[in-house]
Amino acid sequence: MLFSKIAVLGLGKVGTLAATLLHESGFKVVAFDARAPRDALPFLTETADLKSPAELGKALGSAEAVLSCLPYHLNAEVARIAHERGLHYFDLTEDVPTTKAIIGMSGSTKGLMAPQCGLAPGFVGIVGADLARQFDHCRSIRMRVGALPRNPTGLMGYAFNWSPEGVVNEYLNDCEVIEEGQKKLVSPMEWIETLYIDGVRLEAFTTSGGLGTMCDTYLGKVDNIDYKTIRYPGHVALMNFFFHELLMRERRELAGQILTYAKPPVDDDIVYVHVSAEGTIDGALRRKEFVRSYTPIEVGGARRTAISWTTSASVVSVIEMVRDGALPPKGFLHQEDIPLAPYLKTTTGKLFLGGTK
Repeated sequence: MLFSKIAVLGLGKVGTLAATLLHESGFKVVAFDARAPRDALPFLTETADLKSPAELGKALGSAEAVLSCLPYHLNAEVARIAHERGLHYFDLTEDVPTTKAIIGMSGSTKGLMAPQCGLAPGFVGIVGADLARQFDHCRSIRMRVGALPRNPTGLMGYAFNWSPEGVVNEYLNDCEVIEEGQKKLVSPMEWIETLYIDGVRLEAFTTSGGLGTMCDTYLGKVDNIDYKTIRYPGHVALMNFFFHELLMRERRELAGQILTYAKPPVDDDIVYVHVSAEGTIDGALRRKEFVRSYTPIEVGGARRTAISWTTSASVVSVIEMVRDGALPPKGFLHQEDIPLAPYLKTTTGKLFLGGTK
């Protein structure tokens, strides 16, 4: 089902830029938010209570596809309505239960159900799968991503440029991995390691949701797969103290409020991506890496933070490929099934070839 009309739900930084990039890529965009945008935008916008199923239904009335940039807990209802109406569905969620619900719908869908199209899960899964295909046998895929202030202050060295709900969710929910050929759940904020990118010392630790569906896809094929979040050194110890010793894990909403009040967003950020795979090629053990540092760029008529443009570009590139017939028109889309080379050749995907420090 080729399409051109798409509804974008949520006009935060990511939603606004995603809608702008879709507009620039030739889509007919209508974007919805609870509040009218402060600035003039090049596409049609409308206000709607997107927590209301009735208003959601009206918002999707004439759309052929929908991109949800809403908080993760609202996505299951958006997906249900999209499924009911046979629309293509895209989102950015890292929430595992939401994705499992969407997988359940996808068996009878008339359109394409494509959750997890952001940076992680999403882009890093596409990169990880591309590295894995280069081996005769792949023994490990390791994915690490971090969205950080370029000039950190304080012991946490952090700023909430991403959804506080999403970050708290990632820090507290169990994490899927494949370890020595076995699919497992492990605790978040563990398996701490040190890594260096562009000479900067960083730490990485387990967080939830970044693998998307990769554990199911590669079980029995790859011996070890894990995903970790990148932060500046010392961050994970403070977060373990905050959530576990102070029991803030029992008050997630309040935890998000406290953290964002203490560490509000910054304009000068950096997104670190470190993806590696190991295995054998012609009988010899090899390692392949994809390591990048993405910084703010001018795109869509304004300067955009690294986390907003990398996330927006991730999903818009996929939507372009679906529109152009380069990806299946129905069923469930696994991010790891998206080929990297054509992805990077899309109008929006080309941004990942620049935008580095």
